[in-house]
Amino acid sequence: MDEDFSSRHESPPPPHVVGVSLCDSTPLLWRVEDLRSVRAQGLVGVLLGSLPRTPRQNGRLGRPLLLLPEEERLLRERHTAAALPARRQDGGGEELVVQVEQQQEEEQQRSYEEQSVLALEDRKSALLRAMTSSHSGSGTGSEASDEALRGHLEDLDRSFSFPQSALAVQLSTARAGLSYCPEARAFLQADWPIREQHGSSCDARYQVFRDLRERGFYLTSAGKFGGDFLVYPGDPLRFHAHFIAICSALDESVCVLDVLSAARLGSNVKKTVLLCSPGTDGHILYTSLQWSGMV
Repeated sequence: MDEDFSSRHESPPPPHVVGVSLCDSTPLLWRVEDLRSVRAQGLVGVLLGSLPRTPRQNGRLGRPLLLLPEEERLLRERHTAAALPARRQDGGGEELVVQVEQQQEEEQQRSYEEQSVLALEDRKSALLRAMTSSHSGSGTGSEASDEALRGHLEDLDRSFSFPQSALAVQLSTARAGLSYCPEARAFLQADWPIREQHGSSCDARYQVFRDLRERGFYLTSAGKFGGDFLVYPGDPLRFHAHFIAICSALDESVCVLDVLSAARLGSNVKKTVLLCSPGTDGHILYTSLQWSGMV
């Protein structure tokens, strides 16, 4: 019975700690498991990277994933995010970095030598074909032509140099550093602070973001719609946004023309504008705006 009781009351597994790479002040996620983890928590972000096989298009993008400041702050409050070291965010230590760089230089030098030999052989073959065809057409003596051919080949051996700019270089389609980081790292600790964000506008945006996320909505940036967030009833891959959230403090004055512009824009894109203001009691006050025409 004790075993049954203990099995029923097992502690839940610890949450997956997301490793956040900071590019200046921009939070990025590189690892696939981190992208899956934040997506499972209802955080969308924006993909920024190009795909290796189709780099000259922007219809479909890949890693890294750019997080909104509110998404990063929510992960930090949940203790499910930690900052990667700023010096080398792909991990492995300074010794491993030096070792990898030395291996790359040695591999490049070996490839240069091999390509130099191949280029010289190709040049000799081309010279041999050209001189053989010219001598056969002119009908001159074979001994003189052979002697001239040997002289040209010897001159080519002495003077040939393969330019470094002609070296064919293989471009890797995966970040080498990611394969060197094990799952359990000492620096991936959930209690590491990433960075603090201050300001009344940041606090208002974050409180609105957290409240809507707790209500089950998905949020993305609404910069191109003139708002703070686009609010989706479900996953953005399956639903269109229903609301444009505009965040402001409760005591902040708003110009009437700005309200009319926001309502008009929301009507044109078939979305409802939400004016969101955090209250003094911790609750969020929502005011919906819909355009009904000019009076």
